[in-house]
Amino acid sequence: MHISEMFRLIRGTGHILDVLDVLHRDRLALRIHDGAFSAMDLTARHPRTGELLFTVKFMVQTLAAAGELQRDLQRELTYDGLRAAEAKGNKGGRRPAVKAELVDAVRTAYLEGRSIAALARDHKVSRGAIRTAVADLLPDYTAADPGAPPPETPVVLDMPGKVADFLRAAELEPAERVTLDQGVTVRRGQGYTLRVTAVPAVHRQLLDRCQSLDGTAAVPAQRKARREYENRVNALGAHTGS
Repeated sequence: MHISEMFRLIRGTGHILDVLDVLHRDRLALRIHDGAFSAMDLTARHPRTGELLFTVKFMVQTLAAAGELQRDLQRELTYDGLRAAEAKGNKGGRRPAVKAELVDAVRTAYLEGRSIAALARDHKVSRGAIRTAVADLLPDYTAADPGAPPPETPVVLDMPGKVADFLRAAELEPAERVTLDQGVTVRRGQGYTLRVTAVPAVHRQLLDRCQSLDGTAAVPAQRKARREYENRVNALGAHTGS
């Protein structure tokens, strides 16, 4: 059995020993690729009794307790950040789109000279939602070339919370910022992921924006989150044929 790090498999200090017992019962080897457990042989047992070695049990329980404490602290920091953002008026989740029955009215108002910002305030949606509704009426709109390849289809991709936090503080292009703002926050145990819907090109642009998370200035958790995000974007490119 291969896992990226121990806490992908276990829920806490008590659960880890139960998992090791099940693996031993089913004669399964366990390989952990990252984290404090990656250099340990968690299957080492006494040759006569078959019980988990005391030294292994002690190290596993100690490291698991430390990891559980770290996750709890990260969860508290994440919630504090979300509460601070909400206090400033920033709400998570996807902003509403223009309702289908109101699209014609929005388009008519835009043709009559109503600004995108004013329409966004009137309908309580983002400016991006208004631009989508009136896309073919915008001055820079260009009709598609019949011989051109079809446009990319938006796809959904889960972005690790640490990557999303970094990008929110980065300088982004308007389309990238709108894409990030419209992401849906999904709780994942001690943290969260941001479910982002965009065309593959925008996903790749956002990945490029967080390139610095691979540097030495980033903490290990950020580097790991960036690698996970890169793997998802690369897999996305393979599936879309890009």
